[in-house]
Amino acid sequence: MQPGVGVLFNPALAEFVATHQASLDYLAIIPDRLWIDRGFGGPSRFETLPFAGSVLSEAACHLPVVMHGIGLSICSAGLFDLEYLDQLASWRDRYGCPWVSEHLSFSRIAAGHETNASVALPVAYDCEMLELLVPRIREAQSRLRCPFLLENNVYYVTFPEQEMTEPQFLNAMTGATGCGLLLDLHNVYTNARNHGFDPRCFLAELDGSHVIEIHVAGGSEMMGFYTDSHTGPVVEEVWNLLEFALPRCPNLRGVTFEFHESSWPLLRDDGVRAQIERARSILAGVS
Repeated sequence: MQPGVGVLFNPALAEFVATHQASLDYLAIIPDRLWIDRGFGGPSRFETLPFAGSVLSEAACHLPVVMHGIGLSICSAGLFDLEYLDQLASWRDRYGCPWVSEHLSFSRIAAGHETNASVALPVAYDCEMLELLVPRIREAQSRLRCPFLLENNVYYVTFPEQEMTEPQFLNAMTGATGCGLLLDLHNVYTNARNHGFDPRCFLAELDGSHVIEIHVAGGSEMMGFYTDSHTGPVVEEVWNLLEFALPRCPNLRGVTFEFHESSWPLLRDDGVRAQIERARSILAGVS
């Protein structure tokens, strides 16, 4: 079966999702943007936002919904938030999500009190991090009862003397747990530009059989860096990387376009549809 094409929901897309469902094969959501999280220990920690609930319930009547979390912080050494994981599991059951993804990163630090960096921070690719992750991934798989994916991260600094390359680490992680990968091609492209490696060599080294979903996006230059800003349409080189990656990902189920809502005045309906149609055309040409 040919993979589907979806879009990652943001508030600017509410009307688009309601009126262009025929253009989409599924809808990806960031659940953390659709609920209030009051933190550990409260009697009603999570509260769905009224606007989000109505939009999501309507979309779920017509489209498969997949979740892309940002709050688990699975690589935090000092915490593993099982309450958050159970919240994901309850939404997975409610909306019948075919898969759930998170970031291979950390954003939360628990040292007496919790601090949240509000950004997905990279981790070192070493055996210690792998030992931390493996039981947590297995716990997530058990509670979610569906394919659990982790997304390769973007990074603007590198750790010296790492034990593995990023593809080696991802291969070891998926091999030990059977978890899936959300392959963010714009993250690969961003890292390649900033750190001077060939993104095709990265993709050739990666075991693509674990890739379930691919993200495509655009970015921008800032202060000497190329940033993963999700600005505007997909970068042309990312489309080229998608063509290169697809034959290496036999179990792929979806390609998702993501953009920040600040780019809506630039894209609007026609621009979003153009990105969706471009992805669908590439999928059809490679299959």
